[in-house]
Amino acid sequence: MSQRKQALQMDCDMEPSGNSGNPTSENRLLQWTQWQLLDSILPTGGFAHSYGLEAAVQARFVSEPDDLKAHVIYVLENTGSLLLPFVYTANRFPDIETWSKLNKTMEATLMNEVSRKASISQGSALLRVAASVFTEAPLIKEMRESLLSSGAVSFHHAPVFGLISGLLGFDSGTCQRAYMFMTMRDVISAATRLNLVGPLGASVLQHQIAHAAEGMVEKWMDRPIEDACQTAPLLDVVQGCHGYLFSRLFCS
Repeated sequence: MSQRKQALQMDCDMEPSGNSGNPTSENRLLQWTQWQLLDSILPTGGFAHSYGLEAAVQARFVSEPDDLKAHVIYVLENTGSLLLPFVYTANRFPDIETWSKLNKTMEATLMNEVSRKASISQGSALLRVAASVFTEAPLIKEMRESLLSSGAVSFHHAPVFGLISGLLGFDSGTCQRAYMFMTMRDVISAATRLNLVGPLGASVLQHQIAHAAEGMVEKWMDRPIEDACQTAPLLDVVQGCHGYLFSRLFCS
């Protein structure tokens, strides 16, 4: 009987007490905020850009489903190597001073005029929306108003996203995966609008690429901006030709 009592006592000790295994109300609200920041309905202008896909189609680099899949993977690889360091650093140190340094470095890093303008356009839109929506982080609105009044700052998307996610309580891993997810979502959405793939096929493609995307996140996450680099320079060249297209649907 003593052994049975001892076993029952061990079982009781192993059981969680109270609601320790359940998320707190703050964590639940944070999840709603995370979902909203990633929601395509948030008017940040992401769907106005194809990330060079439209130019790649007209240059005949992308003409078949396999070409599209390879293109999306290259875009994700380039995003991970070049932009994730800025997202990571801004997320870890969400203050104006750090963000200003990152933004200036980003301005000097993006030599491609098309991608530079696209980054500024999306970053400015994201900051404007976040300042109005996420009022629980007043620094977002204060920073936007103070920097806009100076008239000397361009808001690049990667450091803006990192800053906002840091102020909203995102951990660095979630933040970096979210950025890669948004990139993948927007490129595949552009492919749908260019009639390269149907809505169902786009969902299948996104699911297939998820494994590769996770591998890229694990490869490039938590790196300092000194490690930022281009891994697919041909994509940068093709995207730079977007402005010379005779007809185009997207801004970049």
